[in-house]
Amino acid sequence: SCLKVLYIVRQRPYTSLKDEDGFTDVLEERRRSSDLSYALRTFTPQLYKGAPPCSTSDLNKAVLESHYLRYVIAMETGSSVEKVREEACGILEEMSQNLQLGFIRLMAYTVNKVFKRVFRSIYVNMEGLSMLQQAVQESPVILIPNHRSYMDFLVISYILFTYDIPIPVIAAGIPLAGMKIVGGILRRSGAFFIRRAIGSDKLYWAVLTEYVQTIVRTGYAPLEFYVEGFRSRTLKSLVPKLGMMDMVLEPYFKGEVFDVTLVPISISYDRVLEESLLALELLGVPKPKESTMGLFKASSVLQEDYGCMHVNFGRPLSARQLCEGKINRSEYNLIPRDLPQRPTPETQGCVNWLAHLIVRTQEEGSLISPWSLMACLLLQAPVTTLTEEGLQWHEVTKKTLWLRKLALDFGARLNWPANIPDADVMSSTMALHHSIVHHKAGRVYLVQEEEPAKQHPLSPEEDVMRTAPAMLMLVSYRNQALHVFVRPGMLATAIHITKSAQRDELFTFFCFLQDVFSNEFIFIPGRASQDFEEACSFLQKCGAVLISQQEMTVSDTGLEVLSFLQKLLQPFLDSYQLMFRFLCEEEDCVFTEKRVLPAVRNLATKLILSGDLHTFEAFSSDVQKNVLSALRRLEAVTKLRNEYKVNKGAVRRIGDMLCKFICDTDDAAAILCLS
Repeated sequence: SCLKVLYIVRQRPYTSLKDEDGFTDVLEERRRSSDLSYALRTFTPQLYKGAPPCSTSDLNKAVLESHYLRYVIAMETGSSVEKVREEACGILEEMSQNLQLGFIRLMAYTVNKVFKRVFRSIYVNMEGLSMLQQAVQESPVILIPNHRSYMDFLVISYILFTYDIPIPVIAAGIPLAGMKIVGGILRRSGAFFIRRAIGSDKLYWAVLTEYVQTIVRTGYAPLEFYVEGFRSRTLKSLVPKLGMMDMVLEPYFKGEVFDVTLVPISISYDRVLEESLLALELLGVPKPKESTMGLFKASSVLQEDYGCMHVNFGRPLSARQLCEGKINRSEYNLIPRDLPQRPTPETQGCVNWLAHLIVRTQEEGSLISPWSLMACLLLQAPVTTLTEEGLQWHEVTKKTLWLRKLALDFGARLNWPANIPDADVMSSTMALHHSIVHHKAGRVYLVQEEEPAKQHPLSPEEDVMRTAPAMLMLVSYRNQALHVFVRPGMLATAIHITKSAQRDELFTFFCFLQDVFSNEFIFIPGRASQDFEEACSFLQKCGAVLISQQEMTVSDTGLEVLSFLQKLLQPFLDSYQLMFRFLCEEEDCVFTEKRVLPAVRNLATKLILSGDLHTFEAFSSDVQKNVLSALRRLEAVTKLRNEYKVNKGAVRRIGDMLCKFICDTDDAAAILCLS
């Protein structure tokens, strides 16, 4: 019956989004025409009005002859100017794109075939696309998508080519450049390549900065980069990296351009192509090296169904308007524009605020699938129930519909088709994710890795690791919905921990939780008060709490909502406490990340087997690294080169503030506490 429902849904487009939210399926027309005619179509984009004619060679020449780069080259000591200039030329040759329309057409032909094969639909909001079309003519435009899949790299250019908008130049990691044939095609399709580890290489920083800023100053093309820095292996937003953001804004700060337009883009997937690969990476399996052979080996993914993709182009944001009153641009007049300038603390704060605003806007623009809601609920069941007994299907569907209403009350944007019965939607989404769960005899079970052919049975530890990949995939899809619930969830947690009805006490603890988890979730700096008020409003709107000027009390009907929200954050609390415990019990106060991550994973395995830990979140290397980053920010851990030094007393104090909650719940054991 699941296959029948899946067939029905694939034949019936999600017209509710097209009609109600202005989304259009760009693949619908592509399926009616040939790939070749699409690739060879007339392409007449409207360019930036202030941009002078400029070829790739002209762009590179302008970079090498810039006063800024010449100054840096002249200041390099230990080598002759000619040798440093030659090195700069080599860096630029390795880095620069070589955008050519012929290769764009080749990519369009290839990508069109791939997208039609793996996706049912690719929905684009036409209002956002129309605003972008206007914006690219008026000022330099920076496209800032979230990054969840390698498909992100292709889909933006694909959509812009389809709608006659200038093709962007795209910041990409240097490993892609090393792929035979493919690297050259990507370079000629607009990719420029950046080394992963630049460190203190002043010359490389100078060439990269001047290259990016020349593109912005001249309006050569829209520039696209991922403000999160990397592809998110957990499918939730990452804390933004500020390097590229600072580079693209500096021409405005210096008055070299009147304005810079920032366009947040939210890309949402029903199912991510790399889902199993990402889970294995989180478990410590090394990431496969990008190679052309690896690409061909991965072609098996083309045989799978990945549902729909939604690309939501956000409202263009003016850097001029957003930065007004936040920085004093006159300070840039004190030093010649061509000389390197270290950003002031005020400027760094503004760039940090703006980067977090962009990521938060991406979150708000994303669409949540029915599967993400179901994953939230499945993860609140005991693991043994998922693997052995199974969850009753009718209970899962009933709770999912309840959660859909709650998500809408909290302002979520849902990808839930209105023209298909709810039961069919949920059956279809379950069938789509057959690699994680399966539906049998009215029950839902977790899919575990097949047992390898062995003479001896699996050890208990091996059995845990057999379950871990599917659990982490489930976690990743839950994470796609997490931004909707995290603020009311933190308030629900504060209510439970403090046992207080006083708003000021709840706000204090709410701020503490934000401080601890600010590497885990996205909070815009300086907006704790607004976040708290938003959380209060959401809980009041759904009837979970009653609020007066000074007090907040739980309503008789609010326990179900608060319980769900507390359990949603429980895995993070457990994982952080587990990490705190490990750091405090270790004899050495100094350790390397390479040693601590597998050791924490081993401890988590033992606690799961003993029944003292009930979450697989603690296996995730990203969560473990986030804990270390949080402790560094809270000055409980210091980093010296590649080593961490632990202040055990400070770690215990942080853990103790969370420990009461851990100990008071039925879902976790006191063994995790540090007091």
